[in-house]
Amino acid sequence: MTQPRTLLISGASRGIGRAIAERALADGHRLSLGVRDPARLPEGPLLEAARLSPEQVLLQTYDARDPSQASNWVAATLAQFGAIDGLVHCAGVFSRVGLLFEAGQEAEIEALWHVNLMGPWWLSRAAWPALVASGDGRVITLVSMSGQRVKGPLAAYPCSKFALMALCQSMRNEGWNAGIRVTAICPGWVNTSMASQVTAVSADAMTQPEDLAALTAELLRLPASAVPFELKINCVLEG
Repeated sequence: MTQPRTLLISGASRGIGRAIAERALADGHRLSLGVRDPARLPEGPLLEAARLSPEQVLLQTYDARDPSQASNWVAATLAQFGAIDGLVHCAGVFSRVGLLFEAGQEAEIEALWHVNLMGPWWLSRAAWPALVASGDGRVITLVSMSGQRVKGPLAAYPCSKFALMALCQSMRNEGWNAGIRVTAICPGWVNTSMASQVTAVSADAMTQPEDLAALTAELLRLPASAVPFELKINCVLEG
C-alpha cells in the first residue's frame, strides 16, 4: 500500500483537480484542498470527509491570484497536519486571446499569467521548506499540451503554459538533491467544462479527469528513482 502523504491540491472544486483529490482521498492521503470558496464546494466525498474527518481533509480559501493566500494556506496546512510532502497544481484558466490582441485585453493576459504561472510559483515557494524537510517531496503540475506546442491563433494561453513548463524544470533542478521530484502532466483535450465547446472530439473520446487522477496516484506511489518529469497524454494523433 502507498505510504500516505500530506497533499496540497489547488483547483480541487471541479474537473481534474476534483478527480485527483477524490482519488487521493480514496487512497488514504491527507488532503489540504485550496478552493476559492469552501462554502460552495459541491456535495460529495471531499465535502463529507472535510465535515466528518478533519484529521484527513482540510478546506482552505485559496485564490491563485493572491500570494498572501498561498502563504496562509501553507501555514494552515502545517498547523493542521504538521507536514507537507506533496503539492498538486490544478488551478488554471483558459483564454482565447491571440497575438494581435485588442486594446483592453491586456488585463485578461495579465490575469492569465497571475493564475497559470505566478499562482503555482507563489504556492511552490511557500511550501518549499516543508517539501525539503520531508526529504521525499512531490510536485505535480497540470500543464497542458499547450505547454508543448502552439496550435491555431491562440497566444496568451500557450505562452502562460510554456512558462509554466519552464517553472517545472526550474523546480526540478532546485529540488533534486533534496529528494523533491517534479512531474509536468501535459494532457490534450480533457472532458471538463473547459472543453465543453469543443466539437471536433466527442466528450467520450476525450481523456477523462479520472484517467489523470489514476496517473497522479501512480506518480505519488513511485519511488524517487522512477518518477518521470513529463507525461504527455493526448486523445488525438498529432503530427
